[in-house]
Amino acid sequence: MPARHFFATILSMDKKTLPNDIVLEEARTLLEEGREVCITPKGNSMLPFIRGDRDTVTLKRLQEVNVGDIVLARLSSGQYVMHRVIRRDGLSLTLMGDGNIRGTESCTAGDIIGTVVLINNRKPGDGALWRRLKPVRRIILAIYRRII
Repeated sequence: MPARHFFATILSMDKKTLPNDIVLEEARTLLEEGREVCITPKGNSMLPFIRGDRDTVTLKRLQEVNVGDIVLARLSSGQYVMHRVIRRDGLSLTLMGDGNIRGTESCTAGDIIGTVVLINNRKPGDGALWRRLKPVRRIILAIYRRII
């Protein structure tokens, strides 16, 4: 079985959900080995681009992390987040979920476990327009949640 489908298979065989720490630590190990990993994220902090418990993302370890990339990071608190890089200052990164209207996380490039290279087998955009729409995100997200 290819490694990139490992987690999706485990999660769908018996409809069991594994704790994030177990899945994401194994994902980290596989990504460090140079493999791609597919996971189904939880939560709605990346709406409307990633829907928790529904969409599948493919992660890969890239040499360079850029503003606009969606990354999986382990913060200094030990918490894992999959958010977009909104600012980079040398090795320091600021992350924010696309579904968030405020609140950011800080980490370093060394805290990045992997970068999202596919969402449901499509390449993710850099979110440039969405980032510029930050002042009206609340309205757009409210409409999106009511429709979807």
